[in-house]
Amino acid sequence: MGTKSPSLAHGWNGGFPRPAGIRIVIVDEHTLLREVLGEVLLAEDDFCVVADSADFESSVALIARTRPDIVLIDIDKPHGSPGGVVRRLREASPRSVVAVLSMYDDARIVQEMIRAGVRCYLHKGITRRDLVASLRSVAGAGEQVTLTVPHGTIANLDADTGPLSRREKEVITLVAAAMSNRQIATHLSVTEGTVKRHLRNIFHKLGAVSRIDAVNKYKALGESATYPWSAARV
Repeated sequence: MGTKSPSLAHGWNGGFPRPAGIRIVIVDEHTLLREVLGEVLLAEDDFCVVADSADFESSVALIARTRPDIVLIDIDKPHGSPGGVVRRLREASPRSVVAVLSMYDDARIVQEMIRAGVRCYLHKGITRRDLVASLRSVAGAGEQVTLTVPHGTIANLDADTGPLSRREKEVITLVAAAMSNRQIATHLSVTEGTVKRHLRNIFHKLGAVSRIDAVNKYKALGESATYPWSAARV
């Protein structure tokens, strides 16, 4: 009793994960960081590290197979499209929360991550305590987005007016009113094909995977600048 089982993560002891708790997959190219993160998380009774991966490509299949509660990914090089990385992870396991650990605090990168579907963005200046608290919070926070970044980053996010064009905002507002594509087309005096094109653009810009997801993200990142964030400042 009281003995914790080792992680299933590659490069560790190769044991079996604890069957209960918040299930986490760690994605990072650095072996040492994966090991340190795993040890930090396994020290918590309610965390279970089910696997890890050293590269993004192999992690997609791993995440699709394990369906973790949280995918903790280290994005330290803004790949050609960091948002595209997140979208592929979410497509692999739509119910998994994507949490990004990064050295970057640029508001544009953070905003792109949020639009792509990241629910937790953690700057590497955080403490072990903040890391654990943030992951625990986002695991049961519904659509809430958790940011642990410098104050200046949050201020710059608040200044952003949103990613959608005027017409796209009209379309997503009508989607929020539960109108079908045909009803939206009639209301705006356009074709259904045009509505579908606008919706594809909206989904891409917001990183949405469904109409409901798009509406929720628009409400979170719309012109009102009312952000449902739990924001810790470092």
